[in-house]
Amino acid sequence: MGDVSHTSQSPLPSSGRVDVAARLRDALLGASFTVDGLLDLLGAPAYAALARSETVPALRATRGDTPLETLVRLFLLQQPVPHARVADVLPVEDCVEAGWLARVGGDEVAASVDIRPYGGSDGQDWFIVSDLGCAVGGAGGIGSRDEGVVLGVGGASTTLAGITVRTPVESALDLGTGSGIQALHAAQHATRVTATDLNPRALHITALTLALSGAPAADLREGSLFEPVADETYDLIVSNPPFVISPGARLTYRDGGMGGDDLCRTLVQQAGARLRDGGHAQFLANWQHVEGEDWQDRLRSWVPRGCDAWIVQREVQDVTQYAELWLRDAGDHRVDPAEYQARYDAWLDEFEARKVKSVGFGWITLRRTAAAQPSITVEEWPHSVEQPLGEAVRAHFERVDYLRAHDDAALLAGHFTLVAEVVQEQVGLPGAEDPEHVVLRQNRGMRRATKVDTVGAGFAGVCDGTLSAGRILDAIAQLVGEDPVLLRDRTPAQIRLLVEQGFIEPVG
Repeated sequence: MGDVSHTSQSPLPSSGRVDVAARLRDALLGASFTVDGLLDLLGAPAYAALARSETVPALRATRGDTPLETLVRLFLLQQPVPHARVADVLPVEDCVEAGWLARVGGDEVAASVDIRPYGGSDGQDWFIVSDLGCAVGGAGGIGSRDEGVVLGVGGASTTLAGITVRTPVESALDLGTGSGIQALHAAQHATRVTATDLNPRALHITALTLALSGAPAADLREGSLFEPVADETYDLIVSNPPFVISPGARLTYRDGGMGGDDLCRTLVQQAGARLRDGGHAQFLANWQHVEGEDWQDRLRSWVPRGCDAWIVQREVQDVTQYAELWLRDAGDHRVDPAEYQARYDAWLDEFEARKVKSVGFGWITLRRTAAAQPSITVEEWPHSVEQPLGEAVRAHFERVDYLRAHDDAALLAGHFTLVAEVVQEQVGLPGAEDPEHVVLRQNRGMRRATKVDTVGAGFAGVCDGTLSAGRILDAIAQLVGEDPVLLRDRTPAQIRLLVEQGFIEPVG
């Protein structure tokens, strides 16, 4: 990577001066320029306002001259600061020489990039580098200024980081790395990390993010989709791609440049051949809901051969809501009204031509398998979940393996335990002798809820690993006066559902 900008944005710091990045990191940590330090200084309301690109509360909270206030004004608020004040906190001359700072207005210095503290895994203090004014994706209409900007950490970034399986692996690929947040996470549990991006500026900023966070350097490669890695294979592939379904490719950071949802489809279909046995590929994606077509069938058709898949639709927007969201993301609502209307029309023309009635957003996880019949689960779950979910994703596929290997007879011979923090709710009319139905609800992970009959509820309630499923059903049959053979015949489907959704788990 070179040390200059590849777009009209300001020049970037040198990615080769790791020594300066290390000294800068030490100075930032020494001044408590961390997530906790900012919360203490600014207070929760001002800190939250920064995530909305609103700076006035933070400006009011940093009127003093402490080292932390100086750093906040310099790197988060992009305010020029007197050279002498910065010299008390940072190795200012080295930072100017390496390009982290620039001299302005005679005796002042200003930041050349945004540096934002980020709470990493296991409580580590990391720093995410992005272009000035771009730490928060779209909130300020940044897209209208420069198509090559590199954004910091947004909600999509943290969602993907939270759902990613974090088992130790030999190799990981971050496709479309942006500011490098996924590569930074992967570096904590992967021996080798490769990061790609179509935008060379993003690769440069990823190198800065890794260096400033004290993480190992990644193998950085420029190019689109899987082109930079050819036929290399990985244990983990992650991507927060430019998934927005838009007319054209005006904004590099969000618009895929292919028609409709073709970019997401291509990414998913091509990932299978790049996964090693047992490896995971995890993506955020948008997909079209087309008139006369089942959206779940559309997504099933994306899954490559030899892969299990778990696809979760988290949100659906009609085409007008979707167009307005992304027009505002780019700041188009602030331009000439006639131009805004023309762009809005172009979005709706595109959707009308493709017979798209709405757009779904969610998560796609693939796992390479040697099973003769791969498992594909496509579901809608718009309810709240508990992040991080990486362990829940890993456990989902472990349960898939278990159920695939156990027929009903083997299931009845198995021993199970009720998962922690599952509660039972009984639903019915007040005063009724028996409930209309029973609901089991998880308080962790996906926080699922499922209806069961009284046998299913009773079965789950006594699962402590001691008795086999068959023995438990025999005891229940005796209690309710039912034929145990008939109960054994009709209950495995309910047991299978409880295992599949993570309410009970097999012992051993």
